[in-house]
Amino acid sequence: MNRERLLAQAFLALSDTYAAEFDPLHLFHRLVHACHDLLDVDAAAVMIADARGDLRTMASTDEDATFAELMQLQNGRGPCMDCYRTGEPVSVPDITVDRERWPQLVAAMAGSGFGSLQAIPVRLQDRPLGALTLLRRPSGRLPSDDLHVAQALADSAALALMHWSSEPVRADDVITRVQSAIASKATLEIAKGMVAQYADVTVGEAARLLTAYASGRRVRLTETVHALVDRRMPPAAVVEAQRIR
Repeated sequence: MNRERLLAQAFLALSDTYAAEFDPLHLFHRLVHACHDLLDVDAAAVMIADARGDLRTMASTDEDATFAELMQLQNGRGPCMDCYRTGEPVSVPDITVDRERWPQLVAAMAGSGFGSLQAIPVRLQDRPLGALTLLRRPSGRLPSDDLHVAQALADSAALALMHWSSEPVRADDVITRVQSAIASKATLEIAKGMVAQYADVTVGEAARLLTAYASGRRVRLTETVHALVDRRMPPAAVVEAQRIR
């Protein structure tokens, strides 16, 4: 399948907000994986600001704990926080140049094998909501065409947050929806831990099991993780469902 068709499918997936199974957690998952598949990047993550202005990782292409720590280092300071605060893209073509500015981030990126970073604002009109992080192993700037595509994908995701309900909304309602999505992500992390502990698997494998369970039953991932955390469904249900298939 050529890149133009893949792009069309990616934008359609991000804009299909009226589907019965639409879930904001899936929205962020689709965003980072579209970037990974379509752009010259090795990893991607999207971070959204909570009510205090701290950035929370909503989805990433790598579920490894080391990668999660790499993203967490940008909560207080770093190119992603700068991107969120200014609402403008931030390019770091060679992370080693900024060793004095962001020593912990540089060390973490080097340890993970990444040499460059591009932060793209996730914004609704002029209101910044967070940042899309694009990581590459070699140093160098992201190609300009990829930069424009990444911004368009991020803008589409922000619009989807505004329009994922058929009920009329005001501009300020997106903030409530963002905070609701952040709360759902926190619940997802608890559910992943429950499944990982029960099945004795990695957190990444637990995430795959949860996604497969929700997809197989055509229910929202949010509903699945809340059922687990609220003890209305045991972790065994998620694990056994995959063994049966």
